[in-house]
Amino acid sequence: MNFDLTDEQQMIRKTIREFADEVVAPGAIERDRTKEFPKEIFRQLGEMGMMGLPFDEKYGGAGADTVSFAIVTEELSRACASTGITYSAHISLGGAPLNLFGTEEQKQRYLVPICTGESLGAFGLTEPNAGSDAGGTQTTAKPEGDDFVINGSKVFITNASHAKHLALTAITGMEDGKKEISAIIVPTDADGFKVIDNYEKMGLNASNTTELVLENVRVPQENLLGKRGNGFRQFLVTLDGGRIGIGAMAVGIAQAAFDRSLQYAKERKQFGRAIADFQVNQFKLADMALKIELARTMVHKAAWLKDQGRPFSKEAAMCKLYASEIAMEVADEAIQLHGGYGYMKEYEVERYMRDAKLLEIGEGTSEVQHMVIARQIGV
Repeated sequence: MNFDLTDEQQMIRKTIREFADEVVAPGAIERDRTKEFPKEIFRQLGEMGMMGLPFDEKYGGAGADTVSFAIVTEELSRACASTGITYSAHISLGGAPLNLFGTEEQKQRYLVPICTGESLGAFGLTEPNAGSDAGGTQTTAKPEGDDFVINGSKVFITNASHAKHLALTAITGMEDGKKEISAIIVPTDADGFKVIDNYEKMGLNASNTTELVLENVRVPQENLLGKRGNGFRQFLVTLDGGRIGIGAMAVGIAQAAFDRSLQYAKERKQFGRAIADFQVNQFKLADMALKIELARTMVHKAAWLKDQGRPFSKEAAMCKLYASEIAMEVADEAIQLHGGYGYMKEYEVERYMRDAKLLEIGEGTSEVQHMVIARQIGV
């Protein structure tokens, strides 16, 4: 068992860590306040070859692995979780379904712009009445001639304002009394397609979270992604990979909260001593470090299994569940260690808690992860 990163993974980590510290982190507080999308950061990530990181070079990707994707997501999230979730969704929800299920023609047409950063990746799954119960999908795509005519709406969709196209799920028919759910690639500039960006969120304020409204949107049936009726299975596979990204995000946020707490504890004086000298605080910091190390190991194991072509659904659910929950715990403890200053925005730890909360909800709530794990262990 070898826990060493490869030379390539170490190089990617060094490169992205420097970029995160020098370019991403300095504007994080201001972006959280103004909700300004980090467009320039993603332009630079595109120039660095990071936007298609785990995809084949023939599509403009870098041909790297899932562990490298987890490293980049963690480092970006450590500096700014809004940037981290934008990147994670771009790869795991936007690019991955096209890479996994697209035809060669679809990959050349739709995956290449994602890999080059020309378009951000997005995925239209969640609906007002279909979150964890994705089988409750109500959006329809009725075959009409050589086209699908799509009607419906999607909610909480990441990156759609900056995506030129996205895959979404819709009912394409009924089979034995059950909904036939398929995935279809839809250009965002199609007639009748509206992207609405007006959510007021608790955290991740600089990320783009949108509502999609589709009224008689017409796309050719050749835009079907994968086999008709396989949309439900396809999104389950997509979410497995996405959960590794959420786990990596959580590790990054937790690491940021720990780093600031350790520095603060060494500098802050109370009763004539640094608060790091008090055993109660030493134990708090030790527990934070322990949880982060365990979470990172779980994320990397799930990513490694995926790279080996082995089953990883259970491990992806486990790493997402554990990492998201410890991110909240570590952020909470970081605020406590900072005392009154922890409640103030300039010290940043309160932002980590606001940003971390979404990770217990998105891409399957903690409760859903328990269901997935239970199913995987045979109960």
